[in-house]
Amino acid sequence: MKILLSTFGTRGDVQPYVALGKGLQAAGHQVAVCTPEGFRGLVEAHGLTYAYVSNDFVALTEQALQAQSFGAQMAASRRFPAVIRAALEDEWRAAQSLQPDLIVYHTKSLGSYHIAEKLGVPQVLTLPLPATPTRAFPYPFFAGVRLGATFNRLTYQLMGHALAMWAGTTNDFRVKTLGLRPRSASADLTRLPDGRPMTVLYPYSPHLVPVPDDFPPNVHVTGYWFLDAEPGWQPSEALQRFLESGPPPVYIGFGSMGGMRPKQRTQAVLEALAATGQRGLLASGWGGLGAANLPENVHMLSAAPHDWLFPRMNAIVHHGGAGTTAAALRAGRPSVICPFLGDQPFWGWAVAQAGVGPEPIPQHRLTAKRLAGALTIAANDQGLRRRAERLGAQIRAEDGIANAIALLTAAASS
Repeated sequence: MKILLSTFGTRGDVQPYVALGKGLQAAGHQVAVCTPEGFRGLVEAHGLTYAYVSNDFVALTEQALQAQSFGAQMAASRRFPAVIRAALEDEWRAAQSLQPDLIVYHTKSLGSYHIAEKLGVPQVLTLPLPATPTRAFPYPFFAGVRLGATFNRLTYQLMGHALAMWAGTTNDFRVKTLGLRPRSASADLTRLPDGRPMTVLYPYSPHLVPVPDDFPPNVHVTGYWFLDAEPGWQPSEALQRFLESGPPPVYIGFGSMGGMRPKQRTQAVLEALAATGQRGLLASGWGGLGAANLPENVHMLSAAPHDWLFPRMNAIVHHGGAGTTAAALRAGRPSVICPFLGDQPFWGWAVAQAGVGPEPIPQHRLTAKRLAGALTIAANDQGLRRRAERLGAQIRAEDGIANAIALLTAAASS
């Protein structure tokens, strides 16, 4: 079977699909990954076929996240419609080249639903966070709001209206490029063109967020899709020396998040480490952390595979991105989540609810004192640490990729 995997966004949006692609290829399928060109090396390094999409989306996302003012963020945001429209054409060219038997896609790949309809092939929607209406919790972007079961379901309708903002762009693509009729902005894109419910896969662990009783049978929580470091990866001599020079440090990194106040954020981190007596490993990311003169008990890191690094840490301080959260949980280490936006507050809430990390600290409330308090809990609460170790073992025992492959095979034949 020829399978097109399509995903957009930052590395956390791409890496799980490379992992899934490797599993599908090992199972005998022909796989291509359609994603921005900046990830071509990642795709091809793991032996998969790369399908081109311009890197403009990633570059513009990085520009928006690193913007030092609200005006700069808005200026970057105004360029997204044109960039997305061009990406739809790239998706279509990739599909024409592969002629897939099945299209599996992230919700950010806005052309995939329409392309599958045009080609008349099965399609499966995937997303690394729960987006199916439920009474159990609100849509993840409303993670801090608790108004009961009825309101929880209402938030999914509100998000549906928000996503309709791209309907004009996708309808232009449907009509002018694919020759299809336009769809209503309120159309349910979790239903196939013939009205049947679409197979939906959520690659996170049900041990972290239990499957709600009101999820329909077409929705599946598979477990995480992990992409491990290539065998033989070695740390730099400087990193190895630092790790061997004292007790396990605290990892502190905010992934692709940069934004405003990077100097103040770094200073708060350094003061919190000093106040708690912890060694620190700072990951620079896209500019969220950095300092010219670091104390001896703090090491600056540009990059290292999380599956290798995190088990060597005492605790993980991060932004709450889905990929980083998954890696920290699998390592069995407590997480201190300091979310910026999007689904990050939801993962902070989920980690705290599971008892494997303290309450999240939103970035606008991040201070040295608050971070020091959270680090003290993460380092010294033995019940929390045991729960983190237990959850890590449960996640390591899952096989999310095998579960996904079985479900994709069934969806392709239905």
